[in-house]
Amino acid sequence: MIEKPVQFYSEGLLLQGTLYFPDNYQEGEKLPAIIPNSGYQGVNEFYPRMFAQSMTDKGYICLGFDYRGFADSEGDPARVLLEEQVQDIHNAVTFLQLQEEVDHERIGLIGWGMGGSNVIRVTETNNNVSAVAALNGFYHGERWLKTVHSYEDWMKVLETVEQDRIRRVVEGESKEEEPFLHYPLDPATRDYVEKELADRKGFGGKTRIQFTESILELDADRAAQNLDDIPLFVGHGVENILHPFEEAIALYEQAAEPKQFYRIEGKHNDFMYSEHNEYIALMNELETFFNEALA
Repeated sequence: MIEKPVQFYSEGLLLQGTLYFPDNYQEGEKLPAIIPNSGYQGVNEFYPRMFAQSMTDKGYICLGFDYRGFADSEGDPARVLLEEQVQDIHNAVTFLQLQEEVDHERIGLIGWGMGGSNVIRVTETNNNVSAVAALNGFYHGERWLKTVHSYEDWMKVLETVEQDRIRRVVEGESKEEEPFLHYPLDPATRDYVEKELADRKGFGGKTRIQFTESILELDADRAAQNLDDIPLFVGHGVENILHPFEEAIALYEQAAEPKQFYRIEGKHNDFMYSEHNEYIALMNELETFFNEALA
């Protein structure tokens, strides 16, 4: 895989990224392209780069980048708002269209985890995206938060969000808290995070409470109803506890055609290793999906 560092602006903030090319890329070629997008607390050097390694082997150019505030991209690292990450992806699509090596009519998106809802929301309104894949995400924020909290804790979440809204009005900014305050990791995911992600640059920093409010406002189910013939791939781990399997089912049932559902025999990220058989099977399914969708 050939890597080329790049940067582009998103609403005035300079974001850092990488263009990934197949090893056998020939000058003058125009290839289909994919933007693999990270989930919560993720950075380009991990999952986006991992997806890029697989997809460049299959003949695609990829663009991976760090959302605003993450790694070396500009922005407040504690300010994590889904709607702003959606803006970043929109701008990444625009940047990709400026690249002469890219076939502008064949651009797809992959969203992992929290990025799954982001890419669906982008595709709803961005006419330059021709196919989208959402993997192991959650798609209706209020529904998901209720699922992973007890009733008592859910009431505390709503109270905390309301108090923070008042704080923003009175004091001017949202309060910083531990990143997983309202994003409870199940044991398997926590073990993976501590082993594979915790030492990544920028991972695990404090996050403002307003992040929870942006989750509450999330409704990718509605966005999926409006994809207007854009092919949608939904992949989800059948044993996923962090983002329950029912999230993917609910999204898929409401999504417009054409659509494809793929059961991943795993949890949230226990299979996310480049040599894992389940990961390889997933990438082969994505190759088939994008080859057909971007044909």
